[in-house]
Amino acid sequence: MTDAASTTAPVRRGGALIAGGLVAAAIVATALNAVVAAIAHAAGASSQLQALQLPTYTIFTVIGLLAGAAGWAIVRARARNPQRVLRVLVPAVVLVSFVPDVLVGAFGGLPGASWGGGVALMIMHVVVSAVAVGTYLRVLPLPTGRS
Repeated sequence: MTDAASTTAPVRRGGALIAGGLVAAAIVATALNAVVAAIAHAAGASSQLQALQLPTYTIFTVIGLLAGAAGWAIVRARARNPQRVLRVLVPAVVLVSFVPDVLVGAFGGLPGASWGGGVALMIMHVVVSAVAVGTYLRVLPLPTGRS
């Protein structure tokens, strides 16, 4: 006989709920990133920096949310202890996402690149990850009781 708590499968959500949650997350994260970009521009970040323009960060926000959802779903389905894995994986991915932003600030190889722009992009990554994790916990909840 198996222990029911140790074999609890992830909660299944309908596709419409998941899609709706991801659309809502994209809207919220993009709106918050617009605020970050506006503050960055007001603080002196160049409007020439493509990454701080609405079309560019909207696309990357959506790509990040979808990639994160795919990774979350894989960990949720396959990891023995998904909470423990995600507790390490999410911050690690966010830290790795800072690498291009640091390069923007350090080397300024892009038009309008500066440390102000690089820091704004790092903040945007944190914003997207915070919105994403909150959304994933609701629409792709982690199983309980697995160890």
